[in-house]
Order: sequence, then C-alpha cells, then structure tokens
Amino acid sequence: MPNWKLTLAYDGTGFHGWQVQPGHLTIQGELAAAIERVTGESVLPQGSGRTDAGVHALAQVASFELAAPIPPSNLHRALNRALPSSIRVLSAEHAQPDFHARHSVLAKTYEYRIFRGEICPPWLARYVYALNWPLEVEKMQLAAALVTGEHDFTSFAAADPDLSTRQSGPAAPPNNVRTIYSSSWTEEESLLIYTVRGNGFLHHMVRNLIGTFIDAGREHIAPEDVQTILERRSRPAAGPTAPARGLFLYSVEY
Repeated sequence: MPNWKLTLAYDGTGFHGWQVQPGHLTIQGELAAAIERVTGESVLPQGSGRTDAGVHALAQVASFELAAPIPPSNLHRALNRALPSSIRVLSAEHAQPDFHARHSVLAKTYEYRIFRGEICPPWLARYVYALNWPLEVEKMQLAAALVTGEHDFTSFAAADPDLSTRQSGPAAPPNNVRTIYSSSWTEEESLLIYTVRGNGFLHHMVRNLIGTFIDAGREHIAPEDVQTILERRSRPAAGPTAPARGLFLYSVEY
C-alpha cells in the first residue's frame, strides 16, 4: 500500500496532546478520524513525536499507509475539510516505503516564546508564556549554551506515563542521552524566544530546560550550575517545568 507523509500545523490549546487517549481529544485521534471519514480506512497515523497537552506545532509530520488510490492534492483538500480549524494539513505527499515519521527523524527543532511586555494581548496569550519578571538574558544565554553537545538529560526528563503503563516486569534503565546541536535565545520586540535543535528530546525536556534557564535569568542559580545539574542526573536538581502554551514543534528533518 502507498506510504503517506503529511505535514501538519496545529493549535494544541484544546487538545490532550498528540497521542490517542481514551476519553480525551487528541491530534492523532482527530487526524485518524478525518482519514477514516475521507477514505473509509481505519489507520493510526504515526507522528514524529508526541507533543504534550497544550503544545503547538508549526510542522509536525505524520506517516501512514492507505489502500485508497487518492491523489495527494485531493487528500490534502479533503482532510482540511474534515479536520477542525485548529488542525491544518500543510502538505500531503507519497513517501518512500521505508519512511516512518518517527523512526526516520534526523533532527527536530523546538521554539519556546516568552512575552516580556507589561500586558499580554489576548490574541497572544495562548501561544506565549507571559512573564514580566526582571530577567538577565545574557545569563540565560550562557546557561543555554551549556546544554549543547551529547549529554545525559535525566535531570531534565519527566517520567513518561505512557512508557510506564506499557512495561511489565522490571524496567530497563532508560537511555536519556541526547545530542543538542544548537541552543540559544533571541529577542524580537516584546518576545524572548528560545530555539533548540537536537537529535531527540525526552518527555518535558524542553520545558524543563526553559524553567532552569529562567532560574538563571532570575539569578536564582548561576549559568554554570547547568553543568552540575546535568551531572547529577536527578530531576529535582533542575528548575520547574515551564507552561506548555509557549512551546512549538518548529520543524522536523529527515
């Protein structure tokens, strides 16, 4: 059967994340339902990663197989008619038989947006973390640079509830080693934007990094403490988890 690749954008505000969960509205569930309405086929599209509840995407990627001989342009239009307006298919195309949205990933980029103004406009509120505390951005930049390279990110990883429910018997120690290719902050008018690119990310990892960098910006920790936090491999050593609403899956590379 033909293998398909979709690129999606979505507002994650009203969804309980990407992955199908009984009794909850999810991106994967809505996409699967739309595909079935359009083609009559029941498939479970695989995403490049499982964005959490409230997290947005500018370019999520999904793959699945279909027997229906439908042209890509027709599937593209039909899915956007069948999906809620908070989920849009940006492109639909045939993929190589061995392509898999998650297993074929080479790198991903996430972006986190902090609003620094006095009053956050209501049309921005669901897409930013409104934070007008004084912040030393230079210290946040120094802290962010320290996570580049290959590290064990256990200190920045939340327990994955989906993984624990799938396991039976003694759990093998998780492999929390990831490589971060770039990690930096930029300022654009009233926005402070963190961009991170890596070969993979753990559950809540980006949001836990953000909480720690904010601690550095508020001078609750020194930027160089990030190295010690990494070495401790203990979640309590790092900062709090930043809100989901400021996080975007920016791009996926294959």
